[in-house]
Amino acid sequence: MKGMTQEQLAARLNACGIPFRPELPGLLLRYHALLMDWNTRMDLTAVTDEDEMVDRHYVDSLMPLRDALLLPVGARLIDVGTGAGFPGMPLALARPDLRVTLLDAQQKRLNFLQAVMDELHVENVTLRHARAEDGAKDPALREQFDVAAARAVAPLAVLAEYLLPYVRVGGCALCWKGPALEEELEQGRRAAHLLGGRAEEAIPCGFPGRTWEHRLLPIRKTEKTARQYPRKAGMPSKAPLGTGGK
Repeated sequence: MKGMTQEQLAARLNACGIPFRPELPGLLLRYHALLMDWNTRMDLTAVTDEDEMVDRHYVDSLMPLRDALLLPVGARLIDVGTGAGFPGMPLALARPDLRVTLLDAQQKRLNFLQAVMDELHVENVTLRHARAEDGAKDPALREQFDVAAARAVAPLAVLAEYLLPYVRVGGCALCWKGPALEEELEQGRRAAHLLGGRAEEAIPCGFPGRTWEHRLLPIRKTEKTARQYPRKAGMPSKAPLGTGGK
């Protein structure tokens, strides 16, 4: 970030209780410089305040690192609808042991992420160009991941249908949610059940100095997802499961 040093970024991660390797702050600063450069030519982020970007993009993406059980050593993670790479790219930079797939429907976003990988010599990330519903029909991706993650993508019931088909039995979908979680939770639980999952307790994500209500909601995969899910592209958002969509 233009006004932030590695030491300041490290202090922010420490303040939020996020463990990290010494190289991470420098890598995040280089990632951010590329993001800001590319953002002048294409729409990668609407957040322009530098201090807010630190928390909203990078620190928020790394919140799962506070709980060692969420991301086991060597876990396979897919970030569905990754956009500019959040949360998957920061997690890949923080944890070289993770095997991360970044999936997005827009090739131009993947071009940006390839530039990040080239510049930072990232070796534990794979890029996939597909809509969430279509990628989950690919045998190379379906039920192949320990964790499927998404941040700021869709309401919980829709998110469950996007994510759970990618998760192996015993793994989990990891949903970044804000204040809307309370009103989405009941329908989301019903949708998760239809998809072979069980929503667990939401994990509060505190940001010192912020009034944000950010939480991580794990949905544990308890049985295989029925073959009809996800439905064809567009259907999960038009007729969400848990309210009559099926």
